[in-house]
Amino acid sequence: MKTGIVLAGGFGTRLQSVVKDVPKCMAEVAGKPFLEHLFAYLEQQSFSHIILSLGYKADIIEDWLKTSSYPFSISTVTEKEPLGTGGAIAYAFQQVDADSAYVFNGDTFFDIDTGCLSQSHEENKADISIALKPMSDFDRYGSVDLDSGQRIVNFNEKKYCSEGLINGGIYLINKGLFDRLGLSDKFSFEKDVLEAHISDLNIYGCIQNRYFIDIGIPTDFEKANIDFKNK
Repeated sequence: MKTGIVLAGGFGTRLQSVVKDVPKCMAEVAGKPFLEHLFAYLEQQSFSHIILSLGYKADIIEDWLKTSSYPFSISTVTEKEPLGTGGAIAYAFQQVDADSAYVFNGDTFFDIDTGCLSQSHEENKADISIALKPMSDFDRYGSVDLDSGQRIVNFNEKKYCSEGLINGGIYLINKGLFDRLGLSDKFSFEKDVLEAHISDLNIYGCIQNRYFIDIGIPTDFEKANIDFKNK
């Protein structure tokens, strides 16, 4: 069973000037909720089970789900209080029946080949595999360093880079990972897992130079509207 978790509980604070009163993933892009574009991609990638991790205004997403149908089953989990990125992923993993699950951000569209990520994950016997996007002239994202075997050896802080690899926000994670780490209910996946355990977990990168957009700021939200309208 090919399972995906979509983190869809974000407040969308930086989008308040252009999108109000809905979770970030429900912001209208080219006439449709952004989540609808993401679901169309997940359908193309042959997922069988999608778990939505909800929080802020979860009822809006729940109501939208009642109006739509997809060829994959959909489950939801709702945070009673914000759990951080790591806590949200771990909470959603309680609904995962497979040995591993993909994790997507509900405000990001990265058109990767999930089969390539899976193949890389298996070949490297990884605990976590991350889809990496080559980028140039950027300062909004931190960069990632790889060794010759594609293992991630460093997560760099945000600063201007003329070129580099960024964490594209899509992960493939083994189910038993969070039980092994024994973290609290609330934690950051980036800080408390990726950065804290970079030396003792097998964390690998899979480079995919394909379309990427993060709608978290107004300029990229407007760009997404243009891109998806012309798609």
